[in-house]
Amino acid sequence: MRTVIKIGILILLWSIPLKAQEAKTLFSLDEAIVYALEHNYKSINAGRDMVDAQKQKWETIATGLPQISGAVNYQNQLKQPVAQIPAQFFGGEPGDFEEVVFGQPQQLIATGTLRQQIFDGSYIVGVQATKAFLSYSKNNKEKTDLEVRKAVVEAYGNVLLAEESVSILENNKETLEKNLFESKKIFENGLGDEESVDQLQITLSSVDNQLKNAKRLKKITLQMLNLMMGIPLENPTDLTENLDDLTQSKIDYGLLDAEFNMENNVDYKLVYNLNEQRYFELKLAKSRALPSLNAFINYGGQSFGDQFTFFDDGQDWFGFSTFGVDLNIPIFSSLGRSASTQRAKIAYEKAKTQLTEAEEQIRLQLESAKSDYILSIEEYQTSKDNLSLAERIENKNQVKYSEGLATSFELRQAQTQLYGTQQEYLQSMVDVINRKTALENILNK
Repeated sequence: MRTVIKIGILILLWSIPLKAQEAKTLFSLDEAIVYALEHNYKSINAGRDMVDAQKQKWETIATGLPQISGAVNYQNQLKQPVAQIPAQFFGGEPGDFEEVVFGQPQQLIATGTLRQQIFDGSYIVGVQATKAFLSYSKNNKEKTDLEVRKAVVEAYGNVLLAEESVSILENNKETLEKNLFESKKIFENGLGDEESVDQLQITLSSVDNQLKNAKRLKKITLQMLNLMMGIPLENPTDLTENLDDLTQSKIDYGLLDAEFNMENNVDYKLVYNLNEQRYFELKLAKSRALPSLNAFINYGGQSFGDQFTFFDDGQDWFGFSTFGVDLNIPIFSSLGRSASTQRAKIAYEKAKTQLTEAEEQIRLQLESAKSDYILSIEEYQTSKDNLSLAERIENKNQVKYSEGLATSFELRQAQTQLYGTQQEYLQSMVDVINRKTALENILNK
């Protein structure tokens, strides 16, 4: 039995670190996007804004529902006022006055009041406007999610770019070190010149600096990705995607022919929400010329005493109740309401113009995004072909240099051309990924 218990304890102890290691650290691009939409800081606050909008809607509705309030008023007249009454009321001489103190110095009044709004034009408009406000919050959350998605794609691509850059630069450095070693041996044996060694040393130093910088950028890009995903910066994060494979998956010419519905574009929806807001502001300005009607009923009790004995048994309380209706009719505002209504109308007309402008801008953005996407694919294919040519040229110059048929300057030119083409190729892949995402955001795909 003891043996079984010991084995159980050992299994439990081993399972604790294993579960700690099960925390998510490996991400594909799609997994990173899904994770970010739930944990990104801006996305979280956008979700809170939606909840806040729902609460604000009920806050607006509640102002037109029954309102109950209570009030308690306590007074202690430390020195009671004195009133003079003609003395003849008490059998005195006419013209004389008697000093009289009315009531008792302490009193307590408790009142409960029920108020109900019967009609108010601004309340009706306010309730109608809550629907537009909820729609704005929803669209703003959608806009935030699209921006988060775009930021994660860019950050993910930059990490892959940094990793590929480090790998390529390490290979370049290894090749250069081999070339430099061979050149030094040739020079030491009197078969080469010192300039060849110097040329290779210059190229190696440059590549070495680039490699160090690429390693620093790799760390920074990983931290940026963590930030976009809502993960602590120093947490280890590994990516499962390959830059070339990811690029291939992002080449989709069918996206260029995808049907575009303006009403699905989130920027259009936000500008449309602005139009709704201006429309209800105009209705609100007009509603201020309408009368408002409110009713109330209250009930309370009051008590008096020379001492504070209001809660003692036998204390007398005197009840009272009131019912009333308030009717407020706007009659003349010196044309102030008219000016306010005209300003609201102007703002509404401006919003409609902005909506038209937004439609044209979005169409232009769509065409520009399509053009950029096509260009990125073409540049990717061109840079891929150029990379093959640059590698072939560099290899030929390596052979020529080793056989003494090419100078170190020619070799360095070929190497520099290759290194530049490598970076262009890597950047072209990232451009395909990013520009497809930009096009998808406009199409809301």
